[in-house]
Amino acid sequence: MRYADLHRRSIEDPEGFWLEQAQAIDWVKAPERALFDERAPIYEWFKDARLNACWNALDRHVEGGRAEQVALIYDSPVTHTKQTYTYRELRDRVASLAGALKARGVGKGDRVVIYMPMIPQALEAMLACARLGAIHSVVFGGFAARELATRIDDAKPRAIIAASCGIEPGRVVHYKPLLDGAIEMATHKPEFCIIYQREQEVAKLTEGRDLDWHECQYGVESAECTPVEGDHPLYILYTSGTTGQPKGVIRATAGYLVALAWTMKNHYNVNPGEVFWTASDVGWVVGHSYIVYAPLLHGATSVVFEGKPVGTPDAGTFWRIVEEYGVVSFFTAPTAFRAIKREDPAGEMVAKYDTTSLRALYLAGERADPDTVLWAQDKLKLPVIDHWWQTETGWPICGNPQGFEKLPVKIGSPSVPMPGYDVRVLDEGGKPVAPGELGAIAIRLPLPPGTLPNLWQAEERFLKSYLNTFPGYYETGDAGYVDEDGYLYIMARTDDVINVAGHRLSTGAMEEVLASHPDVGECAVIGVADELKGQLPLGFLCLNKGVTRDHATVVKEAVDLVRERIGPVAAFKLAVVVERLPKTRSGKILRATMVKIANGEEFAVPATIDDPAILDEIAAALNTLGYPCG
Repeated sequence: MRYADLHRRSIEDPEGFWLEQAQAIDWVKAPERALFDERAPIYEWFKDARLNACWNALDRHVEGGRAEQVALIYDSPVTHTKQTYTYRELRDRVASLAGALKARGVGKGDRVVIYMPMIPQALEAMLACARLGAIHSVVFGGFAARELATRIDDAKPRAIIAASCGIEPGRVVHYKPLLDGAIEMATHKPEFCIIYQREQEVAKLTEGRDLDWHECQYGVESAECTPVEGDHPLYILYTSGTTGQPKGVIRATAGYLVALAWTMKNHYNVNPGEVFWTASDVGWVVGHSYIVYAPLLHGATSVVFEGKPVGTPDAGTFWRIVEEYGVVSFFTAPTAFRAIKREDPAGEMVAKYDTTSLRALYLAGERADPDTVLWAQDKLKLPVIDHWWQTETGWPICGNPQGFEKLPVKIGSPSVPMPGYDVRVLDEGGKPVAPGELGAIAIRLPLPPGTLPNLWQAEERFLKSYLNTFPGYYETGDAGYVDEDGYLYIMARTDDVINVAGHRLSTGAMEEVLASHPDVGECAVIGVADELKGQLPLGFLCLNKGVTRDHATVVKEAVDLVRERIGPVAAFKLAVVVERLPKTRSGKILRATMVKIANGEEFAVPATIDDPAILDEIAAALNTLGYPCG
């Protein structure tokens, strides 16, 4: 069967298609129905079934012959640590921690906040919650106390599991004081906290509330798996909200496992027993789906990497991991590759390692600009697969199903919709636009299994945020177009489409042009307010390591390049060289914040920012262009 036929069937017969895919999962009670649409536009999947996510990730492999296969590889260049865990070892460790939680009253439906770095214990905590039917909510380790407090008040956890610290290149991040501060600020108080003490920093425990990770498990009976209903939330994952109050995305258990099971072979082309590596963090949706649940569900080996693409110790770290563990499929963010390319533009570090085990490189998280894709293709000599999805969807909306049918790769496009996603490009009135025309990307309801059915205790907000703008559709918030072959192109967030003298222009298209300049390692384009034209594009350029040419010359060449390739209509005249761009910890460039700085508007420093000091650098750069900010 061709992929186009498979996708068509998933849209025309979702009931039959998804019941068929559900056979990949172990059920306590198998589903008799797939789609429940009685509360449309609120849709749910596999509500009549019963299962357990931890059983599917661990126990069934232990009982099915994979007990001694490595489940996790932990590689931490920041602590010089390497460890492996078999499926049996991981199952036993998870069951023990689950037993400690159960002994203190945690059970099905209780929430547990997890605040940990990229260490195996973070995965154990998530799976221990899943084992009990408790709902975990992972907060990125090192998040500010106030942000953690808002999540504690929203989720109302019975318990919090945290580490004493995180390790960044050259510094220790003190988690425990942040946790203590968050609990003090929060109205809701957890009954107890479990603290994993790292040797780099042993935290002071609060008597009567805090328990040591090892001590609380001593002498406790290991817990068995608790069956839950198909629509039972496996986790809540908070994504930043425009009101300042984070949105708690719910992930229903059954649909998530069914969707993830389909993707591992069909999209990422990984077989059970092979090594799959996602260089992300369990604090983000990518980590939930493709470090924890999908690889283990599939019986693969997952790499847990505590390090950075550059600086731990150099731009060759990724290639060392691939060579050392025989990684067959590798998934990371374009931001990581831009950092490597900027540090090692000639690819000398790539050449030092044997990366022939790799079948493909997968990029998602930000737009994969063509220049970065071409660089990776040239240095690695393998397909570079861009794909697109969101925290809300939990798995790819669009991609190239390498394990089902290797579709042609079009650089700049995340290819085609995955099963169940009926993707449309709409104008402001909700009408489909012609191929090649820029519009708002929306997905016709129902969304497939594994996507968010709702927000945690905020249904009205769910409807307002995603379903009300285009009735009958889920609003993605992204803008782009579809070509004549049905390939989707993501050009910007809807907010990043700028209006220059009545012309709707994509900042993403301008970024593509700027990134093609040989001296530019990374860039961003924003729209700044202009009295005459409404908005004008402004570019920020980060130069490759070793570039010593005059910055003014590079800026002039970059401006000329945009005018040559997009035309005078872009009115692109402003650009400035900066050392770095402000980003979230997951690598997304904070364009909206940069716009507010340039326009002299009030703004709050985003909680997700990697380094707030960069905002001062951006303001200083804007000052040189005559913008009186900062």
